[in-house]
Amino acid sequence: MSKKNKLILGDVLGMIILILADQFTKYLAVIHLKDKPVIPIIQDVLELSYLENRGAAFGMLQNQKIFFVFVASIILAVIVYVIYKMPVDRKYNKLHVFLTFIASGAIGNMIDRLRLDYVVDFISFVLIHFPIFNVADIYVTVATAFLVILILFFYREEDLRFLSFKQTKYRELK
Repeated sequence: MSKKNKLILGDVLGMIILILADQFTKYLAVIHLKDKPVIPIIQDVLELSYLENRGAAFGMLQNQKIFFVFVASIILAVIVYVIYKMPVDRKYNKLHVFLTFIASGAIGNMIDRLRLDYVVDFISFVLIHFPIFNVADIYVTVATAFLVILILFFYREEDLRFLSFKQTKYRELK
């Protein structure tokens, strides 16, 4: 098996593990939180509270299942393209990890939308009245923040040239 295939296999296995963890936590939320009182974890800071989210953060775009599945599918297609085009080099390992987390979060929430018509949310950061979220949301949010930092401060433009759609070779003019 080539090194590239091993990396991609690692990405896929990582996604499977992360998706299973997300789905398991949502299963636990349904079993232990649905139609039950809020469970405080840290008083007035963090609590577990069941919510069936038919929209996005802050209640936006309610009942837009097709839109959310479409957007998630586009994001997943871009991630597959980037992983496929990514050179086999250690400097891209962090990129593999962050893309794996983002894809896992997108798939985890897409599974809910396709299966249930809503996303199970259950983590509530009440200190700042933040919207209720889930493990998949954490994957996407944290990994995207680190991905932006990585692209802005770690990689140089030539490190990301593999993302170009151009197939021509760059030659020096003499």
